[in-house]
Amino acid sequence: MSKNKKHDNNSSVQEEVAQETIQEQVEQTPANEIEEQPAPSELEQLNERIAELEDKNLRMMAEFDNYRRRTNKEKLELMATAGERIFVEMLPLVDDFERAVEAMQKTEDIDALREGIQLIQQKFISFLEKQNVHAIETENADFNTDEHEAITMFAAGEDKKGKVIDCTQRGYKLGEKVIRFAKVVVGE
Repeated sequence: MSKNKKHDNNSSVQEEVAQETIQEQVEQTPANEIEEQPAPSELEQLNERIAELEDKNLRMMAEFDNYRRRTNKEKLELMATAGERIFVEMLPLVDDFERAVEAMQKTEDIDALREGIQLIQQKFISFLEKQNVHAIETENADFNTDEHEAITMFAAGEDKKGKVIDCTQRGYKLGEKVIRFAKVVVGE
């Protein structure tokens, strides 16, 4: 038995020395090197938070995708019906032209017919101005490549050099954007 007692004492001394060594190592180790393991409940909370954020992200992506599809559909509908208002406003002009054609077949009074056609033209120009469409001025204007297309050059003397001499087809702007260039003859 004495051998067992010796052995028990010996093992308890070894355990005490081992614990003291571990304690010394812990005390000598800086605080930033000690890794703290999260408690199981803390780990569960972090996993729940991750799942919550992934779900939120997925929903946001789906919402954005729906928004993108909806706006694309609205754009397509807008482009399909954008001209509707303009065409509705043009219909009275078509009616006027139809009446003018009927009048040309029935009347002998050329002056009245000419006056009627001029009224329709004025009405049409007024309609274009309401739509912010304006003719590009070419009379005595300097040649401008942003608004004019030169179809030919004509020797016209030094005072007409670089100036528009004649306009063969009027140009138009929608706001500040040229929608048709004026076809002009330019002096050289």
